[in-house]
Amino acid sequence: MPKSRKYEGVVFRRKESNIWWIRYRDRNGNRRRESTLSEDWNEAQKKLRERLDARDNNVLDVVRKGESLSLNQWADFFLENYSKPPLRMEKTHEVNLRAAKHLKCALGTSKLVDITADHIELYLRERLRQRVRTRTSLGIKEGGVLKPATVHQELRVLRRMLNVAVRKRLLHANTCSGVEFPVAVKGQFRPHYVTWSEQQHIEAHAPNYLQNIIRIITETGLRVYKELLSMKKDQVDLENAVVWIPDSKTPNGIGEVPLTALAVDSFRNQMAIAGEGQFLFPSELNATGHLKTLKCVWQKTLHRAKVSYFRIYDLRSAYATRLSAGGVADEWVIQLLRQGDSQVFKKYSQMKLQMKREALQKLERQANEMKTPFGTVSGTVAQSSRIN
Repeated sequence: MPKSRKYEGVVFRRKESNIWWIRYRDRNGNRRRESTLSEDWNEAQKKLRERLDARDNNVLDVVRKGESLSLNQWADFFLENYSKPPLRMEKTHEVNLRAAKHLKCALGTSKLVDITADHIELYLRERLRQRVRTRTSLGIKEGGVLKPATVHQELRVLRRMLNVAVRKRLLHANTCSGVEFPVAVKGQFRPHYVTWSEQQHIEAHAPNYLQNIIRIITETGLRVYKELLSMKKDQVDLENAVVWIPDSKTPNGIGEVPLTALAVDSFRNQMAIAGEGQFLFPSELNATGHLKTLKCVWQKTLHRAKVSYFRIYDLRSAYATRLSAGGVADEWVIQLLRQGDSQVFKKYSQMKLQMKREALQKLERQANEMKTPFGTVSGTVAQSSRIN
């Protein structure tokens, strides 16, 4: 019979030392000793409980590995395994690379478990004081102060990196949750509500292929770059009014997307423009054979239409908002958007509020007037005439 152990772990001090140590056994029964690096008995007890919990959950080795992992090492692992296609788009990977470059310079040598919210806030304040540096043939050229949105992007990338570390049990919690961004970032990812009249006005100033893109996105909710611009003609079935999406941002995005009559007409028009190639939006300027960006043409179109700039991705938000305003249940809107997370629907609440305000304005303009054979009378007069 194996000898029973009365205690699962022990907190003790060594001779001539004020640092508390812990002793416990792993799942294999092997004895382990560790220094808590603390002179506080309560902190040592907390450390022991964490080790025993990790042992019982069979993640003790992972937790110990996380304590010795630096941000440099974890950033390289994250960029290699959680940032590249097909998990993320190439553009997202480029953003992550730029952000990780600055994060590694400031916090790279620090252990993941040692990075606190105060360290991150100090880093953000320092970055907000720095200037844009551009590499030219004549050397490094300094521009204006960094925009808060640029620094905020770096915070979001760090948050993603630490979230993966938490899921892998390398960290107990994401320290970014306790970070308060030093300045306000105005209009961060706030969707623009595109009215039908505004959409028609923009289309009138857009080239033919962009007109089709605008109409397709607002009628189907397709993702602009990942799904639409790389689309091939054999993915479109006009007879059955569906398109097939073989690759998307999320697994929920893969599948058939139904088309409205307006979307079918737009696809048919684009096929006539595209010619005989396999792509719906061909381009000879790219090695891929299809369009890869709409940044310039979108900005120029909005400028000609004298409309304040907003992201072309907001057309997808307009699709969801119109569905919701038409009485479609939120669960069905999420399915039509092909999203796996219901939290994404929260960003459309502001757009729905704007639609309600427009409806109230129309009600105010029409409620106090009534046409009669004798002309238009106000609501009060009309009411008194009905009483008499």
